[in-house]
Amino acid sequence: MTENIIIIAIVAVIVAAAGIYVYKAKKSGKKCIGCPEGCNCSEKKCNCCHDEQEK
Repeated sequence: MTENIIIIAIVAVIVAAAGIYVYKAKKSGKKCIGCPEGCNCSEKKCNCCHDEQEK
């Protein structure tokens, strides 16, 4: 029983940390949080960045 509570608490902390990261990133003006190149990729393989730059 206590093992389940510990696992649930760990998962809740991870989800909360991810949510806080996304919130802070969006608040600071990042448009493409998940882009591994940071929207500086030369190829058009990350649609999230190039769609915004073309507009």
